[in-house]
Amino acid sequence: MPSEQLQVLTALDVAKTQLYHFTAIVIAGMGFFTDAYDLFSISLVTKLLGRIYYYEEGSPRPGTLPPGVASSVTGVALVGTLAGQLFFGWLGDKMGRKKVYGMTLLIMILCSLASGLSFGKSTTGVMTMLCFFRFWLGFGIGGDYPLSATIMSEYANKKTRGAFIAAVFAMQGFGILAGGIVALTVSAAFDQAFKAPAYSVDPAGSTVPQADYIWRIILMFGAVPAALTYYWRMKMPETARYTALVAKNAKQAAQDMAKVLNVELDPEEAKVERLAQDKGNSFGLFSREFARRHGLHLVGTCTTWFLLDIAFYSQNLFQKDVFTAINWIPKAATMNAVHEVYLIARAQTIIALCSTVPGYWFTVAFIDIMGRFAIQLMGFFFMTVFMFGLALPYHHWTLRDNRMGFVVMYSFTFFFANFGPNATTFVVPAEIFPARLRSTCHGISAASGKAGAIVGAYGFLYASQNKDKSLADHGYPAGIGVRNSLIVLGVVNFLGMLFTFLVPETKGKSLEDAAGENQDNGVEPHKEPEAGHDRTVPV
Repeated sequence: MPSEQLQVLTALDVAKTQLYHFTAIVIAGMGFFTDAYDLFSISLVTKLLGRIYYYEEGSPRPGTLPPGVASSVTGVALVGTLAGQLFFGWLGDKMGRKKVYGMTLLIMILCSLASGLSFGKSTTGVMTMLCFFRFWLGFGIGGDYPLSATIMSEYANKKTRGAFIAAVFAMQGFGILAGGIVALTVSAAFDQAFKAPAYSVDPAGSTVPQADYIWRIILMFGAVPAALTYYWRMKMPETARYTALVAKNAKQAAQDMAKVLNVELDPEEAKVERLAQDKGNSFGLFSREFARRHGLHLVGTCTTWFLLDIAFYSQNLFQKDVFTAINWIPKAATMNAVHEVYLIARAQTIIALCSTVPGYWFTVAFIDIMGRFAIQLMGFFFMTVFMFGLALPYHHWTLRDNRMGFVVMYSFTFFFANFGPNATTFVVPAEIFPARLRSTCHGISAASGKAGAIVGAYGFLYASQNKDKSLADHGYPAGIGVRNSLIVLGVVNFLGMLFTFLVPETKGKSLEDAAGENQDNGVEPHKEPEAGHDRTVPV
């Protein structure tokens, strides 16, 4: 027998799209804008850090970060993000979404500024301080994942909920794009003001002293959008689903949502009390009941996000090598350090503009039409196809006349990652778990993704140590096993496609229906889908 549904939740489910929806998207989305800027901007300045801090006097080559330092600088924020996702995901269910939401933003603001102010008496001191602050920056970023997804899902109506959550995540694309634009602007300004000779002319002079300001400004700029968002984030009321279903304060939930929806709502305090006494919906995360109802769902969200991030973050690390191979970025000996930052930023901005950003917004446009399952399956499928399409005839693509074709196909893997699992793995965990465990389970799923990102980052570092003379003969860096790495990523994407079958479809359902909270026994009877109807999965 179905449980009673609160009027305030029904009102949210059927509410027409209005200003408060878009306000919530912008407020939550600016957090993701900042997240992406902070996580990916480091890749724009790692070569510059090597030139500044690891140039050896009299060396015929520019300075480069040692492998251990490079992996620490780029990977430590991912480790912090994983920890933050687990901690703040749990805290969001214990203390409430709003109370924790401001903490994550403050950490991001302070650590963005501190990263750019990393000083030390030695190179080791500077790198140690940078890694320390980037870990805590990642910790704050990690909290934004479960909280933003949960808040948006609990504010949205059921008809367009997928698009709203995906739109929050799509702000990540603009954050990546902004990182490239800021780096372009700063490096162009410094290149004009402090023109240095090409490295081949004067090895020591190709990195002007003022270049040390560039990476600091780029990293510190991440505090700006976070600071601009803080006031509005603190003005958001707590979500009605947390207030009513978790905190059991029906009156406050009705008052908050009456202001948001501009309607009169009955607090229904007696109904909340009856729901609170329903033992069928009071199981914990580590209970047998949770395992029975949602165990496979959690396995599905964790494995698909884990596999997706192995591929997605590895692809991002491949970019510099692809750019070099097609001469978007000339050899270091032909340009000064500042100009190198400019060219790296230009190349990554073009990729973001042409494939990454459009992919996100295709998901926003189609997720409530096609459904989460179809988009995720399609994305993994095409990522697999394009990876193998690049890897199997690899030597064909390395010929000079075919290199642009390689880049076009490579760009399609970014497009279908974002018009696919990179968006849906964020959306679904915010919909299929009970309100009292929603933020925690999203945090666990997201942390699994960051574990995959760490595997991808360090796996790529390992692959970069494998010498491959055949690649060098075709103009690729000898240390990168590109073909073998692409094959591995193709297999990873194929596995992601298989594990997608563990993830239920939530299109058109209320959060309570998707999580099974509207059923006394927590299980809907299985129904065979009719022709033309959505696939039905027991929850």
